[in-house]
Amino acid sequence: MDHPAIVGEAEELEAMRLLVEGTDSALNQLMEDWSPRVTAMLYRMTGNPAVAGDLAQETFVRLYQTCRRFRPGNSSRPFSTWLFGIAANLAKNHLRWKRRHPESSLEFASDPSAPDTPASSAESAERAAAVRKAVSALPIDQREALVLSEYEGLSHAEIASVAGCSVKAVERRLSHARELLRRELSRYLNG
Repeated sequence: MDHPAIVGEAEELEAMRLLVEGTDSALNQLMEDWSPRVTAMLYRMTGNPAVAGDLAQETFVRLYQTCRRFRPGNSSRPFSTWLFGIAANLAKNHLRWKRRHPESSLEFASDPSAPDTPASSAESAERAAAVRKAVSALPIDQREALVLSEYEGLSHAEIASVAGCSVKAVERRLSHARELLRRELSRYLNG
């Protein structure tokens, strides 16, 4: 998936260096550059725009708290992968908590990263809701891999780094997720 260039790795590394040195405005720049993508990723994982916004804020709090742990120049785990790892862990923790503390679910709202357009066709809205519902029903590990792959464009190696598993495990998770989605959405795929 193509993403517009948000900020280059050199700028990210410089912002992280400044943050470690105590320049808090560097966090503001990172938030400005990365908040939309982090929020969209969290929305896709949680299915709730309010929760996604809260978790995105918490992601940047954690980034600030742990900035000294970031190792610049680690080509196997660039800044984006490190940041998405923080966000994914928060989302998984939230989803585990929700599973232990169930409440009545509300209808999904529209994707916060989608531009506002005039009213879409009823069929398109129904299909989009079905996809969101099917993605949110995936097991957490499969949902994480699918969101990071399909929506964030991370490679299998980067997803493995975020998820703390092997590339082979990522491939299995993606394969299983796609098969579950194919079965769940067959009505939309076949006609």
